[in-house]
Amino acid sequence: MSAKLFQFLDLPRQPPRTVPVAVRVLGYGEIGGDFASPQASAQAERCIDCGNPYCEHACPVHNYIPNWLKLVQQGRILEAATLMHETNPLPEICGRVCPQDRLCEGACTLEQTAFGSVTIGSIERWVTDEALRQGWRPDLSHVRETGHRVAVIGAGPAGLACADQLRRAGVAADVYDGQREIGGLLTFGIPPFKLDKGVVRTRREVLEGMGVRFLLGKEVGRDVEFGALLDEYDAVFVGTGAYTYVDGQLPGRELQGVHDALPFLIANTERLMRDEPATVFDFRDKHVVVLGGGDTGMDCNRTAIRLGAASVTCVYRRDEASMPGSAREVNYSREEGVTFLFHRQPIAILDNGHGEVRGVRVVETRLVDTGDGRPKPQNIPGSESDLVADVVIQSFGFLPSPPHWLAAHGVALSPSGKVVTGANGMLPQQTSHPRIFAGGDNVRGADLVVRAVYDGREAGASIASALTRKSEKAVSVER
Repeated sequence: MSAKLFQFLDLPRQPPRTVPVAVRVLGYGEIGGDFASPQASAQAERCIDCGNPYCEHACPVHNYIPNWLKLVQQGRILEAATLMHETNPLPEICGRVCPQDRLCEGACTLEQTAFGSVTIGSIERWVTDEALRQGWRPDLSHVRETGHRVAVIGAGPAGLACADQLRRAGVAADVYDGQREIGGLLTFGIPPFKLDKGVVRTRREVLEGMGVRFLLGKEVGRDVEFGALLDEYDAVFVGTGAYTYVDGQLPGRELQGVHDALPFLIANTERLMRDEPATVFDFRDKHVVVLGGGDTGMDCNRTAIRLGAASVTCVYRRDEASMPGSAREVNYSREEGVTFLFHRQPIAILDNGHGEVRGVRVVETRLVDTGDGRPKPQNIPGSESDLVADVVIQSFGFLPSPPHWLAAHGVALSPSGKVVTGANGMLPQQTSHPRIFAGGDNVRGADLVVRAVYDGREAGASIASALTRKSEKAVSVER
């Protein structure tokens, strides 16, 4: 046992091999390889089982990481998968898309040494994939049906997590979404090289096996009236995300060749799902400039490479250490040929005289400590320069776009359009309307998938608790 506690001394951190760059940029397949069972077990044995599991605390859903690493060491894969699902209903997805370097792995005790963190994300992904291949499914044999029914609006990570939690509490869950597939941005916004869409389809099969019902192609407010859902169901969960992209107000943003990140990524993914050629986004021999340093910006970088761009330059107004995106995704972008230009603020998109993009004007910046937290970029006068560009992709972030029917039913919104939850004695994720709950990006603003999962689980637990109390109160009154 003691030898295993010091496994990290003899066995270095070794993530699964990725597909070679020259091959992976030719298509959209997932670039991450898989562990073989002995490799996963050996990497799990690098965990030193520290008494205060910082990895668990840093995980937004507080996964029982040391516990399931022990199960992996012992070859108890199905039990490890079951334990993972106690805190996260989408572990195979979070294992792929979470920025582990900023969360669990970044907090790993070994990361603070020269030995490198345990490969938590890769093990999480491998365990779930392998368990599902072996036929693992959630055991709901102990669940007693309550007779309650809940409508879930939005089949993104928050909605899926909420539906999973509701079914585990014996509450029927009907999930409405305007798209033809589940997943929200998991399916349509995250490129396939990060998350293969077959992974999401498998999760749909798992959830349907749990009794979740998906009503797809049904947009609330267009195909279904929200008021009718309130009349029909005991409660409603709203997980409508954040799809309103931030407009940088750059002169020239109306020019041909300028794209906003999310519509660009969605359109390209839909094209791939229809198996259509890249006629709209033919970037061959074109110089692409991506504005923004988050994970969505990295997705745009790497997608542009696969669309045949002659060059891709990513412009960010702060330094590399300040980038909000995952360091892993930044590294992948670099490996695939993206050039990064830091301390540059875009100030205009330039016209070639025919209504098309010819470049981007930028100004150099320096970070200034204003005493209120994160240093702010300040433009340096006289440092302007022009970048050659045929295509510009703006990735400045996203804001909640609350549907009109929320306010019409008394749901309080913040000045920025976020849904207000959990205030003034309300249950976690409960809105100002007692039967309406919300979570994910429409509450937080654009954020991580794993935090949307957390909100969905919290909402599901709150809804189940509220419905149980309601039933108990009704029984008490009858007596």
